[in-house]
This record gives sequence, C-alpha cells and structure tokens, in this order.
Amino acid sequence: MPRLGDVTRERILYGGDYNPEQWPEETWQEDVRLMREARVNSVTLGVFSWARLEPRPGERDFGWLDRLMDLMHEAGIGVVLATPTASPPPWMGHLHPDTLPRDEQGRTEWWGGRQHFSHSSATYRRYAAAITEDLAARYGTHPALTMWHINNEYCTYDWGDEAAARFRDWLRDLYGTLDALNTAWGTAFWSQGYGDWAEVHTPRHAHYMKNPTQVLDFRRFTSDMLLECYTAERDIVRRHTPHVPVTTNFMPLWAGQDAWRWAEEEDVVSVDLYPDPRDPLGAQSGALVQDMTRSQARGPWVLMEQAAGPVNWRGVNHPKPRGLNRLWSLQAVARGADAVCYFQWRQSRQGAEKFHSGMVSHAGPQGRTYQEVKQLGADLARIAPHVCGGQVTADVAVLHDWHSWWAGDQEGRLSREAGHPDLLRSWHRALWQAHLTTDFAHPEHDLSAYRLVVVPQLYLLTDAALANLTGYVRGGGTLVCGFLTGVADQDDRVRPGGMDVRLRELFGIRTLHEWWPLEAGETAECEGFSGTVWSEELEPDGTADETIPYKGGELDGLPAVLRKGRAWYLSTLPEPEALRELLARIAAGAGARPVLDGLPEGVEAVRRGELLFLLNHGRRPVTVEIPGPHRDLLTGTTVTGRITLGRHGVAVLRS
Repeated sequence: MPRLGDVTRERILYGGDYNPEQWPEETWQEDVRLMREARVNSVTLGVFSWARLEPRPGERDFGWLDRLMDLMHEAGIGVVLATPTASPPPWMGHLHPDTLPRDEQGRTEWWGGRQHFSHSSATYRRYAAAITEDLAARYGTHPALTMWHINNEYCTYDWGDEAAARFRDWLRDLYGTLDALNTAWGTAFWSQGYGDWAEVHTPRHAHYMKNPTQVLDFRRFTSDMLLECYTAERDIVRRHTPHVPVTTNFMPLWAGQDAWRWAEEEDVVSVDLYPDPRDPLGAQSGALVQDMTRSQARGPWVLMEQAAGPVNWRGVNHPKPRGLNRLWSLQAVARGADAVCYFQWRQSRQGAEKFHSGMVSHAGPQGRTYQEVKQLGADLARIAPHVCGGQVTADVAVLHDWHSWWAGDQEGRLSREAGHPDLLRSWHRALWQAHLTTDFAHPEHDLSAYRLVVVPQLYLLTDAALANLTGYVRGGGTLVCGFLTGVADQDDRVRPGGMDVRLRELFGIRTLHEWWPLEAGETAECEGFSGTVWSEELEPDGTADETIPYKGGELDGLPAVLRKGRAWYLSTLPEPEALRELLARIAAGAGARPVLDGLPEGVEAVRRGELLFLLNHGRRPVTVEIPGPHRDLLTGTTVTGRITLGRHGVAVLRS
C-alpha cells in the first residue's frame, strides 16, 4: 500500500491548490518562478476543472493540462492530481436533472455553485467514473504525478427520489426485514409502523419531530453513499497506478462523514483547516483538528488547505496578523503534518472566492502575504530532513464517535446547550491548556497504550464500546467520563436506568434519577468550582472512593463528580479553569505528564520524534525554561537553559 512517505522523501510538501485555468498562459511562467522562490514543491491541479476538461458530454480537452503537467515536472514541482467531480459542468444538470440533489423540502440544488451532485445518482456516478478513467489513463505514467486527490470536501446531502431508493436498498442490507427495521426505529411510537418497503423514504420535511433513528440511519447512509463515490474513483486510479497514494480532503470535525471509517479507505489522510485569526482559542481549535487527523492517519498527515490570509465566508473576515500564518503552519507540523498546503496559490480575481486569500494575494509578489509564504518555505526546508515521518506520542486519548454525535443531535434532545462539538472542544481545550498531548480514538479502538482516556460525551455506545471501556479500567487504565454518556444503544434506544448498568457499576452510581440541564449562562455550584451546561440527580451506591458534591439548590449534597478506583464521572461541565485543573490532577495520578512544566501562558510545547517544538501564541515575547542545551533548527543557534520566543515565535529544538 502506498503511503505519504513515498511522496515526501524527507521533504515537507509545500504548496497548494493551483487553478491556472483562471489565468492566461503567460501567467503560468511567472507562477513557476514565484513557486521556486518560495520553495513550493507540490501543487494540486484540476480540483474544479470538469467544465474545462469535458466542455460537452464525452468531449475531452486535455491539452492545457498536458502543458501544465510538463511545466510542473520541468520545474521540479510534484502534482497532486485531482478528479474534478466535486463540481459537475452546467450541461450535466441541464441534460440530466437526476444528477441534482434535493433538500428536505424537495427543492432542487442547482448548478452555479459547487457540490451540486447527488451521491446516489447513477448518471452522475457514470460520468464521474468516465472522467476519472480518462485522467488516470492519460496521466498515470506522467513523471510529475505524486498523489491522487479524489473530489473535494465531500459534503452533499440528498433527500430526492433516487436517494430514497438507494436508502431503501441500504436499509434492506442493514436490517433484512421490515420487522427488524420497525423494531430498530421504534415505529410503535406515533403509529409509524411500515408494512411495505415502498413506504420508507428519506426523512423529509415533517409536521413535527422526525423519527430520530430514521434520521440517524439517514446520516449513516449519507456517509456511506459519499464513501461509495470516493472508493469508486479511488479504485479506478488505483488500478492504473497502484504505486501512487490516494487521498481526499476532510473538512474539520464535519458532521456528514464518519471519518474513522473513511480514513481506513485512504492511503493518506488530509484535512482543510481554517481557524479564525480573531478567535483567542484559534490555536486550540487548530490543535484539536490536527490531533484528530493525526489519529485518523495513525501517523503523518496532510494539511491540504489553509488560508494564507483572510477567508471570505465568515460574517467579518479578518486577515492573519504578521507571523500567525507561520505559527499555525508550524503548529501543524509539530502535531504530525508532513505537508503544509493552501487554498490557493494565486488569489482569484473573479468568482465567489475572490476575497479568499491566496499565497500570492491581490497585492502581488511584493505583498506581505507572499513574503511570509517565502519565509515559511525556507523554514520548512530547514527542518524537513529532521521531522518528516516523525511520530507524535501521547499518553492521553480523547474518545469521539460520529454515530454518537449524530444520535445525540436529535430534535427532541433535552438541551441544545450540550452539543457534542462544543463539549469535545471544551475537554480538549482543558488538556491542551494543561500541556498534555492527546490523541483521539474511537470507543471501540484498542486503548491499552494510553495512561488516561477521556470521554467528553458519548451519548450512544455500542455493547462492544462499553465492554472496551470497562475492560480498559479493569486492565489498569484511568477513565474520565462526562455526562450524558452511555444513554442509548446503537438504535438510539435508551438503556434501562438512563445510563448503561455497566457504567453505573463502574462509577459507583446506584440510580440516575433525573437529568437537570442548565440554561445558557446558568451555573450549578459545586464544592470548589461552578458547573455549567448540565447537572444530574445521582444516587451513589456507596462504593465511590471520592466525591465532589453540589452545593445548594435541588442537588445540594448529591455528587457532581465521583471516582471509583480509576474511573471518574463528571455529571456537569466544570468551568474552564476548574476542568483544566481537575484533568491535570487526574492525568498526573495516571502518570501522564506535560511536555514541559512551568510553561508561560500562551506557549505550546509538542514533541515530535526527537524534536521539541515551542510555539508562542501570544503577541509579546516570552522566555521559556528548557532542560539542557538544544540546537534551534530554524535559526541554527545553540540555546542552553532558556530561550526567548518573539511575538508568534517558534523554536524547533533538537537536543
């Protein structure tokens, strides 16, 4: 199986999406010159080129792409060649309306944007396979080709008739009989029992709340249909070029894909990452996605897209302050990236994303953006031989599962304040601020390598996952679990007692009497801290070794936090500082230590292989104490005992 290391060869891939079809050909030579100056060694071609490659059904215009592939090869720049199937040409929707998706209301999503394809459309899949086949046959042996990039940011839903037919087929394969489907969906409620497969449809607009298990299965189905589209194209290019790795780019923490399952089908795992430069926690947001992507890849990964400056899809789109692009790029490398790429090379002058930045901005080569891009290219070249292929090791794992997220996100939930992504960010933030390097894991993964496993919230847990968690604790691991975990089974059926009995026994809980969700801004006072978002009326069974009680109110004296042996349960979300302190204390007890002790506020430390990355996320210089002498690979200087990092400064230290 090909892998990322076959492409990098001790280089960090550096570059981004290159869309030269938007520019006259005389610009291409200037682009190559500027790329070489910036040490760009990789570009992605063809992501949104379907209308250019196939101007009419069955016609092919490859001449311009031939010239580009040759040009890149002559310049020593590798090509990640994309299949253009994320944005079908207008003629396809015009001639074949069945290729266009429909929303919950039955409205058609027309061409004129992008991603306007039905994942279930046989017609779309046929055209996608044909253009992929011809690209692979033509360029599979081209010396510039280094990797295949399938589609782009798979993210389409479809509630239309063809999707409904595929949904019924998917359900037949899953359940076998209507009786099994009716049982899984709980259709005895509200007179929803199905007597004929033809009655089953996608969960379209309804008068009141939809069946939550039908919606859950529809989300599973959507992920699987998009994955079928990916694997169909992947298998075509793999047949022509079995030695060339294949990827597609995830959107960060997106609800529409079970990325654990998708990652198993990729040779290389890639992600697009766009933290808000005005967000005080933007660095932590980036670290979360980087940790998750590294965990999905089980090693080095590709930062396929980021912005060199502002994006254009927030309410207000701010540029990156001087040094922030370099800082966040090197943060990605510290957390396992062996490729640092952008959307896009040259900022567009027309179209919907003309205000989305490029490596070469509207200011041109003399602009600050390109000058910083050049500096970063030189930095990456300096450290690449020492960092490429290096592993990031973690003693702590955060558990995350898309199926649990989907199930918990139902219309009839108890609180919209207890959203899965927000809780995931809160718990990861506490660990990040405690300087504890974390992996992510699926609840059914082997957890034995971790000293500490953290579960922010897993509303849905399968029997296999429950056995895995209890077995982990029996094997000597330390588990910390957040509220509303283990409530439902794989069919979103509430387990007896409102929490699976295996978890109640693990944490020392006799009865979960009531859930007490909190209003936005409301707190539940506890001994030593304030709880937020949620609280629970728990009756302990007398076996807990440690409890932290609620103070005052309806829950006065009842446990907010319980510990039984190595298993901890938090029935509320402690305020950020309290959660950080609690998790740091638990981690220390489990033998998980920070990368460095005594770090100044705003400084992040990450070990990758033999290297120590220090990143200053603040706007003022700071001094960091370090053990013994180190050589800073970015400056070539030797530092002993301490090092000063400037505003948004970075050091890559080798002892």
